[in-house]
Amino acid sequence: MNRDDMKALSLSLSGLGVFSGLLQKPLFAHFLALTETEDRAQAIRAYGALIHEIYEKGGNFAAAVRRAVLEDENPYVRMRAGKGKCDSAIEDAVRQELTILSRFASLTPADFAAYFENAPYLPPFGAKQIDLSAEYEERMGDINKHGYGIFAANAMFRLSDDSAIEPIASADQVSLDSFIGYEEERGRVLENTKAFLEGRPAANVLLYGDAGTGKSSTVKAVTNHFFEEGLRLIEIRKDQLSLLPLVMGKIRSNPLRFIIFIDDLSFNKSDDHFSMLKAALEGSAAAKADNAVIYATSNRRHIVRETFSDREGGEVHRNDTMQETLSLSERFGMTVLFARPNKQLYLEIIRELAAKNRIEMDIAELETKAEAFALNRGSRSARCAEQFIESLM
Repeated sequence: MNRDDMKALSLSLSGLGVFSGLLQKPLFAHFLALTETEDRAQAIRAYGALIHEIYEKGGNFAAAVRRAVLEDENPYVRMRAGKGKCDSAIEDAVRQELTILSRFASLTPADFAAYFENAPYLPPFGAKQIDLSAEYEERMGDINKHGYGIFAANAMFRLSDDSAIEPIASADQVSLDSFIGYEEERGRVLENTKAFLEGRPAANVLLYGDAGTGKSSTVKAVTNHFFEEGLRLIEIRKDQLSLLPLVMGKIRSNPLRFIIFIDDLSFNKSDDHFSMLKAALEGSAAAKADNAVIYATSNRRHIVRETFSDREGGEVHRNDTMQETLSLSERFGMTVLFARPNKQLYLEIIRELAAKNRIEMDIAELETKAEAFALNRGSRSARCAEQFIESLM
């Protein structure tokens, strides 16, 4: 590709309509800056910034462009995801713009060498010829599993303090096969989630029990397990429960399926957030989306704290009020108990973790030390077992 061809490609990219949002991304912005200036030094600096961005994305130019295109959130993908009918003009624009983007993705180091004739040094990059049109149509045909925008590349999200849904950096990559014990408990959560993904009746789930037994890790492992089937997790804090209608509104038309995850849940009797969760669990239209279920963890079976003074007082219908607060956990369609492991299960976890981590120690000595470690911690748990093995490494 000669210099004139490169500038013509730049001009074509500048006119993108459906995919205009891509022009704000560094990969595209640096290329446009490179071709739009006549200052040679400035253009080479823009090239260096472009290459740096490619290296950040793995080193292959075509792969970086491909990922940006397939994950782009634009009017066309939103219409396809919502099963809406697209105007023929939009369909035509998509086809033409994907052809332009394919040409851009297929640029090689030789193309830039020709553009910067006699440049002393140009960092190389990986390149290949690709046709984005077929890949994009395939992605649209399976959009309920791949998603788009931020949901295409990430499995777990949180609600920020300014109410934005954002990916969790360094999300937990725990897998189902990394657990020892609690097979029946995880199996129930797994089967419920599978039903949810298949469009069968599925329940909101409360995972409760002792600390360190793997409740939160189970939810995250299930999310990772079903990522390729279109499952995503959005974690919200208890103090953000008033924003549930906002979250549900943002994801309601999304083709993916979502777990709204609330970790370590508990309420005081007068907690303002109680009613919002209650409304969501009871199916209130504002606080519910058909493509979402609520999974919560708690160390308590009755997640509303009650004191003896709550049983006294002058409220005429005191019993009705007590039943409402105590029965919040009953509004979850499924409750799964993760009990503290007995000695046998605890030592089984210890032995398997020791084998996985190649801890060479006499079994009797290992178990004696593990029991002493648990005694010092106050109880046996899977987390305690992991901490003990880590202390030996």
